[in-house]
Order: sequence, then structure tokens, then C-alpha cells
Amino acid sequence: MLKGMTSQRLLALFAAGVVLFNFPLLMLWDHEVQVWGIPLFPLGLFVVWAALIAALAWVMETGEG
Repeated sequence: MLKGMTSQRLLALFAAGVVLFNFPLLMLWDHEVQVWGIPLFPLGLFVVWAALIAALAWVMETGEG
């Protein structure tokens, strides 16, 4: 079972995911803008999703011992 800082970091990542994928913050990305030909909304979703997965992998791989 996970204990200590690892579980606290995982809980913080979960909370960050809930906040970042919540309605008010998602509307910040909903504009008629394209970046390299990709609409901003799907690009923003993908970047946030990828960042959360990378942070999760980093937390799980750098265990406490």
C-alpha cells in the first residue's frame, strides 16, 4: 500500500485533474483559434492530459524507497 509523500502527491494530481478538467477552466480553451492547424480546445485538452500522465509516471517511478 502506498504511504507517505507518494499518496499525498497522487491525491494532489487527482485534485489537479479534477480542477483542470472542470467546466470553467475548460472554457478558457474554447476559442476559434488554431495552433499549427489544430483547434485550440482539443490541443489544450491533450496537453493537460499528457502533462497529468507524465506527472503520474514521475511520481510512481520516483518512489520513496
